[in-house]
Amino acid sequence: MSLPPAQPRSPEHTRQVVYNGYRREDGLWDIEAQMRDTKHVPFEVPGEISWAPHEPIHDMQIRLTVDNQLVIREIAVAMNHVPHDDCPQTQIPMQKLVGYTLGAGWRKAIQEHLGNTLGCTHLRELLFNMATAAFQTVSGSFAGDATQPPPHLGRCLSWGFDTPLVERRFPMFFQWPEKSKNLK
Repeated sequence: MSLPPAQPRSPEHTRQVVYNGYRREDGLWDIEAQMRDTKHVPFEVPGEISWAPHEPIHDMQIRLTVDNQLVIREIAVAMNHVPHDDCPQTQIPMQKLVGYTLGAGWRKAIQEHLGNTLGCTHLRELLFNMATAAFQTVSGSFAGDATQPPPHLGRCLSWGFDTPLVERRFPMFFQWPEKSKNLK
């Protein structure tokens, strides 16, 4: 189902965000993200710089190299286009995330090491969703084991612990809905 028709309008801003996951020959995985902002009209930061229509204001990339347990082994960052001269300084603290796991506590680690003026809003935005891209890429990241549910269970309506989907796919973690428990 598509969105309903929009009212008459003119385009002003486009943000393109792309995530890609790759299996490496050495057994590791590369998760890459790119964000690109453009305006459809001329744009200026007064006293600093101006951009022609469709010229990138932001064009940033991150590559996380992870192992099968989604532990970050390497980070590479490219800031191809930025609006301010200070922006590239935010690449350095990104290395503090090496050794962290894309899983529980990921957003907290980002905020702790790159939050507020320690980092870049746009790089943080890319990092948040790199965990989801990694889960979708790394074989077995949804496998779980007999004692720990996979990280995606309980995170959305379909993967709720009391859903038919979890009952079929992960019966060891299925929990009867509260109403049904009283009938048993």
